[in-house]
Amino acid sequence: MINLLKEVARGKRGARDLSYEEALEAAEAILTSKATPAQIGAFFIAERIKLESVEELEAFVHVCRKYAVRSEPRYGLDCAGPYDGRKTSFMATFAASFVLASAGLPVTLHGSASLPPKWGMTLQDVIRAAGIDPASLTRERSLQAAERSGVLYASSEEWCPPLRKLRPIREELGMRTVLNTAEKLIDYGRSPYLAFGVYHNTVFDRLARLLVKLGYRKALIVQGAEGSEDLFVDRPTRVYVVENGEFQLQVIDPETYGLEAPLPEKTWTPEEQLLTTESVLKGEAELAYTNLVLLNGAARLQLAERVGSLEEGLYTCKALIDNGAALAAYGKWKAALEESQPASVISPSTS
Repeated sequence: MINLLKEVARGKRGARDLSYEEALEAAEAILTSKATPAQIGAFFIAERIKLESVEELEAFVHVCRKYAVRSEPRYGLDCAGPYDGRKTSFMATFAASFVLASAGLPVTLHGSASLPPKWGMTLQDVIRAAGIDPASLTRERSLQAAERSGVLYASSEEWCPPLRKLRPIREELGMRTVLNTAEKLIDYGRSPYLAFGVYHNTVFDRLARLLVKLGYRKALIVQGAEGSEDLFVDRPTRVYVVENGEFQLQVIDPETYGLEAPLPEKTWTPEEQLLTTESVLKGEAELAYTNLVLLNGAARLQLAERVGSLEEGLYTCKALIDNGAALAAYGKWKAALEESQPASVISPSTS
């Protein structure tokens, strides 16, 4: 590990990218804790300064996958949002997942307790607000809920234990590391389709080349709200479509589809996220939030080749909300997780 550190930490002019084989060696040492905490922290900082290459990211993804538990192929969509959470935006991906599942498209969500650098609210916080104790969310319970509802939520530190061991170092550093990208690409459901969120458009090209190497059938890289995979509904969103070894920039404008709507500025709580999610699925939410879910659901149905156009996806998603199918999928998911949970940790249902 020391020799590898010397290569990436020589300073702005002397540092070099590791080869794929060298990066594999570094990732193995870090994920298995053979490297010391000081070496791990130094490597993370050096990579942050140098910026990770495609080969380095690929190596870390493969080693993370090696030490993770991954389900049988679900032939669906993986939604990869920020593990450092949200603060000011609605998590449309959560509600949209049940719309997609009710359309017959399996969805995999994943995350953990909040991480740096944002320290925002995560899906795990919203799941806790729904009365589900994340600490008791075993792989077996998650898979059972997925079988009933079509939505799999993988708690990353349960499904990939080395991430739990590395959390203290990441918290102490308080900055983004190579793991912030790699952990989002573990692909717990072995999905052929991916919706991946980024914050800066400067990483579009590098991530597109990474996704080509990882072999997804089709992927959508979204410069979404707070670095999430959620398209905006109040303005156009820049996306990269990755398919057949190629990638191209597109702009998805909600005004084109009659969906553009202003979103109120607010700081969200997990409880408000849950209530708004349930209101959307019941068909009772403010128009802006409903439109946000419809747009994201439609774009993902098109990505997963379940509809021929975004317009067709919008009609499909609206019908699934109007006829109660999306709410039913959510009810099945929540009930399955509650059934095997100790009664002492179940809070009253808000649905």
